[in-house]
Amino acid sequence: MAPTQYQQLTTDDVDQFMQHGFLKISNCFSQEQADKLTSTLWKRLGMSPTDKSTWHTERINMPSHTNFEASEFAPKAWAAICDLVGGEQRIGDNSRTWSDGLIVNLGTPDGEGKDIRGQQLPGWHTDGDFFVHYLDSPEQGLLVIPLFTDIVAGGGGTFICPTAIPRMAQHLYDHPDGVSPRMTPRLVNPEMKNETSLAWFCNVAKTTPEEEIVEVTGKVGDIYLLHPLMLHSASNNKLRNLRVITNPPVSLKDPFIFDREDESQYSIVEQKTLAALGKDRLQGWKITHERQGLVPERVRLQAAMREQELKRLQSEKAAPEVSVAKVVSLHSFT
Repeated sequence: MAPTQYQQLTTDDVDQFMQHGFLKISNCFSQEQADKLTSTLWKRLGMSPTDKSTWHTERINMPSHTNFEASEFAPKAWAAICDLVGGEQRIGDNSRTWSDGLIVNLGTPDGEGKDIRGQQLPGWHTDGDFFVHYLDSPEQGLLVIPLFTDIVAGGGGTFICPTAIPRMAQHLYDHPDGVSPRMTPRLVNPEMKNETSLAWFCNVAKTTPEEEIVEVTGKVGDIYLLHPLMLHSASNNKLRNLRVITNPPVSLKDPFIFDREDESQYSIVEQKTLAALGKDRLQGWKITHERQGLVPERVRLQAAMREQELKRLQSEKAAPEVSVAKVVSLHSFT
């Protein structure tokens, strides 16, 4: 498609995404917007910003309390998202809002000052723990990472592995009957039971040259847009700076289409997937089993966390010392 068909993306942006599977869009929202969204963060966590002894959990996927329109909060990023997936009309209604479901990385005393190579990280995965995966799955049309704090090298930024996208795409292409969120084929896991092991992903990362692994850094207001098959992992926050992001998924109304008669209708994401497979189109490829939603354990955990957060937010007498009490937390891999 010609650049004139895009609201936000330039030719260089499209080339970047086609080559590496991700874009960094800067200055998408202001420091003031970020401050407003994170203003109750420490009270919600039950921790003190000035006393690291209260930072009892390394990474936390916080539940959401408030939703807001993505197109109003970060119009430049929203326009780029629409460009990547083929237009706003293809995006599901539930993906038009973002939330204050913040993802916090505080690091640990043991990890402070330590360098952990990307290949050695234990949290490698692709997103989408709530559905059975197919190559054309619409549930995860794009991965979005807004930065609500500055993130410098060593500050707990997400690590991504762009060169692994072909491995992910080929695995899904080879299994039209579907795989679990942990990439286990249906033949091995016919009931698609919840799994915890990330071994499949981590083995891919271990065979990836270290120089091909990218550390996500940037300023408040920057937003990374990643191909839905981007392998990524949380990293060690050796600086123990507060790191806050969110991870709003972009779901599509309909599955991706990799066999379009009119090639101009391929989205950039679809083009990147086809390129990763080394194909111009997928004639005859289709899924061979029904689409299936899953209920991940994090849903239960976040419901419990939300109740505790509400109690803290409603309490006017809570003292900082009380915040050291252990809370139900959710380990985040982002």
